[in-house]
Amino acid sequence: MRNRDDYRFLRLTDAMSAFNQRVNLIGIIAEYGTPTRSKGTDWFCCLRIVDESHNIYGLLVNLFGATQEKLPQVQASGDIILLSQVVMKTHNLETYALFNKKFSSFALYEGKYGVSHNPYQVSSNFRPRSQDMIFVDGLRKWVNNFQLETVSKQSILLRQLKEGEHLDLVCKILHIYQANQDEWMLFVWDGSDAPPLQLHSDRLKTEKENALPLQLEPQPLVRDTLCSFPAVGTILRVYVDEKNVKFNIASLTAGRWVKFVNLTFKAHEGLWCGVLTSSTKVRFVPNEDLIILERQRDFKKRLNSKLDRMPFTSFPWPYRVTEVDEVEDVPLFTLMDILTYSQVTAKFKCIVRVVAALPWTIEDFRSPDGTYRIRLTLEDPTARIHAFLYADDGEVFFEGHPPKDALVRKWNTLLGVVEVDSGDVIEYAPRNPPWILCCIKSYYVDKSDVWGSRKYRIFNTKLVC
Repeated sequence: MRNRDDYRFLRLTDAMSAFNQRVNLIGIIAEYGTPTRSKGTDWFCCLRIVDESHNIYGLLVNLFGATQEKLPQVQASGDIILLSQVVMKTHNLETYALFNKKFSSFALYEGKYGVSHNPYQVSSNFRPRSQDMIFVDGLRKWVNNFQLETVSKQSILLRQLKEGEHLDLVCKILHIYQANQDEWMLFVWDGSDAPPLQLHSDRLKTEKENALPLQLEPQPLVRDTLCSFPAVGTILRVYVDEKNVKFNIASLTAGRWVKFVNLTFKAHEGLWCGVLTSSTKVRFVPNEDLIILERQRDFKKRLNSKLDRMPFTSFPWPYRVTEVDEVEDVPLFTLMDILTYSQVTAKFKCIVRVVAALPWTIEDFRSPDGTYRIRLTLEDPTARIHAFLYADDGEVFFEGHPPKDALVRKWNTLLGVVEVDSGDVIEYAPRNPPWILCCIKSYYVDKSDVWGSRKYRIFNTKLVC
């Protein structure tokens, strides 16, 4: 009789009342945490599993292993885990299953129906049983219509980011970038615009030696990858920040919607980034979830509108810092639109911020022969680029050669520089450059490599503030 009980899988809702008992469970993995070192020598991770009886919050499973590799290596959304001899515990009013490496065992199966009956990972002490596949196939049928009902609760949009906070984010993974053997970066997106960040005023002085970067990854992404990204909405870089965190990148693939639970948000070089820590968990989100459908509808609406490409925080229209000579009915483009445009040479109208300049002091704007030559760093919620103010375009931008006092005032307004009088010393507050309207044209400098030598210039734009 005891052996027969050992073979039985409890429904999760029944297991919730089996305190301090060893039970066998089977469920769909809806959420998993990053593996970390425990206080001892073991590695630890947690999973949240669901079945038909308990599919709202799911059951938490805490697992320990001698190495990170001996913990479950979840490969795909909706995969199935079979757990034998786990102990039901409770802590802080939450019931969970505890996996003991001495007597518990697990097996991982693909969640898709009709695939192999063989598990793709098992613990060293796992013993398969003939009845296992009856339960696995049952869950495979059910998972086709699986919907985690709480996925949209208490999650934010990228436009609601706050620095230093731990928040839940539902997003789509666009790309996975490997910086080196042990460092990975995820590019994620939800269709909304992250709020602009303040910048250090002192950083303007070091632009020549330490330029404000155009991206957080070490090298720019190849054009084919950029062209696969949405043209509207912030693309957030997410990376692992702790040496003892080993994130299972294999379980994440481009095109998948996920919910990051307890994702940390930071500002680096004036750009938003997400940080995976030991407390971060990942929940898989079905493409049919209502929140996903809603965000996809909002994205399509923005794409089809002439004005919805403008940054959210620039509504209803940017301040009158600049004027452009282009006709009013020309549609707005995002910087990602420009980067991924199908032709090398083209003209665009954009709403951007000037976050850096080289040179930034007005005395150095012109060459000895009086020619304007300035490199501006422009950003919007989608990207950053360098755009040049050169020769006649500079004359138009500054309206010739205005008096020094007037030029300083206009220039400080453009860059968001605010002087603070602190007695005998003039200090500068953090910068928050305004959104401006400008015209940008793309061109190339090498006929043998038109895409590789593509550059950008500002034209038909006047600084009128």
